[in-house]
Amino acid sequence: MYPAPIENYLAPATVQEALKALGAQAVGEAQFIAGGQSLMQAIKSRLISPRTLIDLQHVAELKGISAEAGGVRIGAMTRYRTIAAEERLNGAYEALRDAASHVGDRQVRNRGTIGGSLCWNYLAACMPPTCIGLGASVELLDTKGEKRTLLAEEFLRGPLETARKETEILLAVVLPGAPPKSGSAYKKWGLVTDALPVVGVCAFVEIGDDGRCRRARLAVGGLATGPRRSKAGEEALAGAAAKDADAIAAAADRAAASTEVQADMWADASYRKRLISALAREVVATAFARAQARRPA
Repeated sequence: MYPAPIENYLAPATVQEALKALGAQAVGEAQFIAGGQSLMQAIKSRLISPRTLIDLQHVAELKGISAEAGGVRIGAMTRYRTIAAEERLNGAYEALRDAASHVGDRQVRNRGTIGGSLCWNYLAACMPPTCIGLGASVELLDTKGEKRTLLAEEFLRGPLETARKETEILLAVVLPGAPPKSGSAYKKWGLVTDALPVVGVCAFVEIGDDGRCRRARLAVGGLATGPRRSKAGEEALAGAAAKDADAIAAAADRAAASTEVQADMWADASYRKRLISALAREVVATAFARAQARRPA
């Protein structure tokens, strides 16, 4: 299907130019385009029909990864390929590298962006559950110059739905300062290599000097209700040790049992729960190993 006519194409060079361009349009008639990997498909299918496209690829201030106040700041226009290659994320935030390394195919990884993925919040996506699992926040700025920060789990709602207002631009994803002994991992399961995830699971663990889990986060993607944390799984990991396979398995089973899942042509509900359990066991074990490998700064 051919897209509906697009009347205007704008390519601002700064965030302020982008917001000015957005403010000049009637609310709902303009769309920011980041990598365009999802948006262009939606436009072609006439799921959306914007009159104006505002291309963000030339806005340098929206790109790059930097250390900030003990944490990490990732510009919204940072591409998957850049995240996948960023060794400073190793350990505590290595789940982002896991996810970015396996998003779509090589072409998607070369064009797609973390901000675009979060704003689109597609049901079968890797970045939304990963950002929730890592406790990330997002920075937003509106056409009036008002900035706000939301936790990823507050920002991300049901599939194709977020808390971003039509007058706002997503500036960055911010990761909090990580404890010295912490690690994370993400893995998805799809029908074929480089497929969209039927299920994806992210785990983050912080361990004490005794090697036991002091704090954990688990998030699941591929759900009809949108990406979600599994607090039941997190609670079950408290006090678990890396070598305690039974405790990790029990926590993974609790995560699966407590997660509301759907049945569709890709997997029935029972199989989805089995996938959540199997993936959770693997990513928790990997997160433990990465946490143990870290050394205090």
